[in-house]
Amino acid sequence: MRKSLYLINPRPANPSYFGAEAFQHHGYAAAQAIADLATSTVAALAPDDWHVEICEEYVESINFDTDADFIGVTGKVIQGQRMNEVADAFRRRGKTVLIGGPHASLSPDAVRDHCDVLIVGELEAIATELFADLESGNWKREYIAEKPSLDLSPLPRFELYPNHRALSGCVQTSRGCPFECEFCDVIQYLGRKQRHKCVDQILAELDAVYAQGFRAVFLADDNFTVYRKRAKSILAALAEWNANRPDGPVAFHTQVSIDAARDPEIMQLCGEAGLTRVFIGIETPNEASLKESKKRQNVGIDLVGQVQVFLDHGISVIGGMIVGFDHDGPDIFQIQYDFAMATPIPIFTLGALVAPAATPLYDRMRDSGRLVETGSETQGVWNTNILPTGMSPEELFSGLKWLGNRLYNPTNFGRRVVEMIERMGPQRGPFRAGYTAHKPRAVELEALGVVRKMLSSGPEEKQMWKTISKALADKPEAGTMVMMSMFSYAQVRCLYQAERYWEPEISTQPQPVIPPLGMPVVSLPTPAVVG
Repeated sequence: MRKSLYLINPRPANPSYFGAEAFQHHGYAAAQAIADLATSTVAALAPDDWHVEICEEYVESINFDTDADFIGVTGKVIQGQRMNEVADAFRRRGKTVLIGGPHASLSPDAVRDHCDVLIVGELEAIATELFADLESGNWKREYIAEKPSLDLSPLPRFELYPNHRALSGCVQTSRGCPFECEFCDVIQYLGRKQRHKCVDQILAELDAVYAQGFRAVFLADDNFTVYRKRAKSILAALAEWNANRPDGPVAFHTQVSIDAARDPEIMQLCGEAGLTRVFIGIETPNEASLKESKKRQNVGIDLVGQVQVFLDHGISVIGGMIVGFDHDGPDIFQIQYDFAMATPIPIFTLGALVAPAATPLYDRMRDSGRLVETGSETQGVWNTNILPTGMSPEELFSGLKWLGNRLYNPTNFGRRVVEMIERMGPQRGPFRAGYTAHKPRAVELEALGVVRKMLSSGPEEKQMWKTISKALADKPEAGTMVMMSMFSYAQVRCLYQAERYWEPEISTQPQPVIPPLGMPVVSLPTPAVVG
């Protein structure tokens, strides 16, 4: 008898910097920033004769009355609470529930009692065994997988995903990162030996994503440029592929480390391939904190100068920002603010230092008695499970609130956008002659609507757009970069308001008339969570 599988990517309890809750916040249907890759990959690993459905809870309700034989639940740590709630609800209905993914692999004890089958590690390595056991009805309570070659990873079942409600497609190019940042759980889950997909495999997945209508694609790589020779071969292939798209090129975005700026050839290739936006874990200008956390790739360099190299090649930057290292005192908030305002980076993902499960930082905090075992790392963007040394927890939170509101005050945010515009170099590769307007999907038009509504929300926002528009008049080719940043800003505002962190300053300025956006309709890619 034909078996069936219902795969669920649960919605987290709280918004994130890289979510898309701004759609609903401004009255539109729910959407996702980046299409989930885990569920479509698992779907492709199921036997051909199985019936598989995908539920993306970010954009649709879970069908708790499904008649599927098996329920699969996956997710990251921020989804952990909801993963357990969903699994429990299905088990009460008599369903057989499987849980896997990053959170289950890093914190198996947190989910073990909520499922019938626990999968620790990457599914490709044990997929044949698992599905055979499910077919026979003789499955094990727990499967532990080794790190597989990515040659075993199939072409994801992209067609099963609700692509019409995602701004950006997603193609994975590698897993793992050779660096050893103390607070990073990626290397604990996926390893420090980076494993790569071959170029042909990547291009085949890009063809499939392109056929789904995406003109923005996130290259899911824990550090895209860390292996220079490999990155250069992929970028050359992407440039050729992008130059031959029949309905317009794709704007790529990904995660890199700042040391990529030291390689002129790789920066040139990034621009030629159509890479338009990168997430960089800058973390802090405090070198003592960088050394403490083993973020060695950021030590001893001019961070602002290296960011400028990306802009010189037509690539905008989102920066990761962390506060609460052992070497951070109460003055760190002003230091971080001054640093941010000296950069051409509109969006910073500000957060407190957190010790994720299974990381060296988690072990160090536990051994020193500074770990707060409350699960608070899954709740809110500024919460932490660490007792800081340089300040009290109350000082840490109040400082973060001050810093977040200063960074995202409309006037200050607008200043950084203008800096980006003025310091942005010419576009290269497929966008050398400008962005080719393609037939917009509904979700893209709604994203522009989100920006318009946000810009009309008050006098500070209207004045901000007036200032940005003036700068854009001198460099209209930066319009797409600006619109991506504006959507991300709308999401940050939504996040801070949802968390009750937002305390906008009251303005007495007269309300100007907001000028028309006047931008071509383009995809609005948003980067990923880690960097």
